[in-house]
Amino acid sequence: MSELSDLYQEVILDHNRRPRNFGTLTGATRVADGHNPLCGDRLRLYLKLDGDRIENISFEGSGCAISKASASLMTDAVKGRSTGEAMELFDRFHQVVTTPIDEAIDEASVGKLAVLAGVREFPARVKCASLAWHTLKAALAGAADPVKTE
Repeated sequence: MSELSDLYQEVILDHNRRPRNFGTLTGATRVADGHNPLCGDRLRLYLKLDGDRIENISFEGSGCAISKASASLMTDAVKGRSTGEAMELFDRFHQVVTTPIDEAIDEASVGKLAVLAGVREFPARVKCASLAWHTLKAALAGAADPVKTE
């Protein structure tokens, strides 16, 4: 494994062991649930919006290391952004994790989230990495039904 791959693996393990923004968010203005039936990941996402800005965000739930690390990294990445900026980041992140492994990707477009680009090697894990993002999209849209990555 290359040094860069080792670093990426370590970042994912760190965010899994010590997830950022983990727990219930008092005063949340939006709540959404997500579920990945394939590996059993479950996530509840809390948002506190101030107008069009994500003032605060947190999550709770259980799942695999990829799912939890992705939720942790995502909450850090979108906190303080406008909802439009968050959706643009969703699109760029989704592009990075769904581009075929033999095609080049623009890792710089997603910053620290690029550590999750390795899931492209394991298509079933893309759903783990994208669960939090689809749940964010549902929360921003005010959707009532749980998100499923089937």
